[in-house]
Amino acid sequence: MVSEHTAAQVLVASNRGPVSYTLSEDGSLGARRGGGGLVSGLSAIGSEAEALWVCAALSDGDREAVRSGVGEPGVRMLDIDASVHSDAYNGIANSVLWFVHHMLYQTPLEPVFDAEFRRQWGAYETYNRAFAEALAESAAEGAAVLVQDYHLALVPGMLRELRPDLRIGHFSHTPWAPIEYFRMLPDDIGEQLLLGMLGADRVGFLTWRWAQAFQGCCGAALTAHDVTTYWPKDEPPSVEFRPHGQQRKRTVIGVHGLGADADFLRERSRRADVEERLAALREQVGPGRKTIVRVDRTELSKNIVRGMLAYRALLDDHPEWRGRVVHVAFAYPSRQDLAVYREYTAEVSRVAEEINSLYGTGDWTPVVLHVKDDFARSLAAYRLADVALVNPIRDGMNLVAKEIPIVSDHGVALVLSREAGAHEELREDAITVNPYDVTGTAAALHKALTMPEAERAEHTKRLAAAATALPPQRWFLEQLEALRA
Repeated sequence: MVSEHTAAQVLVASNRGPVSYTLSEDGSLGARRGGGGLVSGLSAIGSEAEALWVCAALSDGDREAVRSGVGEPGVRMLDIDASVHSDAYNGIANSVLWFVHHMLYQTPLEPVFDAEFRRQWGAYETYNRAFAEALAESAAEGAAVLVQDYHLALVPGMLRELRPDLRIGHFSHTPWAPIEYFRMLPDDIGEQLLLGMLGADRVGFLTWRWAQAFQGCCGAALTAHDVTTYWPKDEPPSVEFRPHGQQRKRTVIGVHGLGADADFLRERSRRADVEERLAALREQVGPGRKTIVRVDRTELSKNIVRGMLAYRALLDDHPEWRGRVVHVAFAYPSRQDLAVYREYTAEVSRVAEEINSLYGTGDWTPVVLHVKDDFARSLAAYRLADVALVNPIRDGMNLVAKEIPIVSDHGVALVLSREAGAHEELREDAITVNPYDVTGTAAALHKALTMPEAERAEHTKRLAAAATALPPQRWFLEQLEALRA
């Protein structure tokens, strides 16, 4: 890896970086390294590859690290004003772009694009410009730059103006909204987002469905830019347009369906701390009972409440399951600085308590709910699951659907929303549900619980194979190679 002052040949840009810092009471800084597909992917290119990760300082500890010159080789952390970051991240990225792409608005009341929105949009532009300038300053001639996600949608266009020599890619980890929903955004904002991403040589998505939606938005919303979309049989799809009357430009569209890291998951799920938590979960569930497992953050798109209502409907429609099945639900708090997320987290707990109050007995707790994040306990639940419930309203991919079959001890029946990106790869061996249909999901849970063991084992084997088709390191390298091609 390179220092932040050395020109880099490969650059990754994302809101959150691979390391974070905490500030102790005595003023000392502690570093904690993160994981995930980008971390393992970037490590795959080797330390000699002159790579640099550009990210934002997110905490007081991060900002102190930047100001005091503390850092790691291969990481450049940007000390963007905290109020600018908050407006860009919470005000626009998570409260507008996330809601648009996941189609989460209660449209009779929201969104409202007023003066406050325009003020926050200015912060989003400032935040993206800080990344573009840092990348332009840090990149070697002709370097490859991979920009990540909806937080940085404007960066490719800004960076293209600063450094036309670079090979620029953008990857979206979320779904992409269909044009009818995307057009809720003010016309100039929608146009700015699309043109920002089309500043890249290549834009990537997790599924063909999201890629087609993006191309459709370009075709419908950029008519003033002489846009033409292509979806040929033997070549990559693309968008051609004339940005602001300049020379025509072509952006290629690619799909890279991020898979799970099987080697890591299998090894990690057999460690002692996981065994301890597995024993504790078995005690909570009780002997001889089946389990319906879900592991999610309490993001509005995950549909946890409807999943619990479907479980309640299962107990109503099939009373023979009372006392014989437990819904093990892990709902880890997410984005609690936003009121709507705090309210949703509270509703998850309320519904779980209501089900336990209605149906619970002295020796049977129908819903075992955990809200404290614990990776080892999540892996223990993966191993324990008879049924995995993954029913998001809308999800870019959903790695939980891919991870559970890999570490399952005795085979798992997967109940999977058709609105999860993972459904594109896993649907042949999953039980598909409409995430809004509580009655249908209850029927799917009953079908999953009654699936013969041999059939369940065969489905699990095929699910695990599909889930590991493009593990994180190959996922990253595939994008990098395509960008350089």
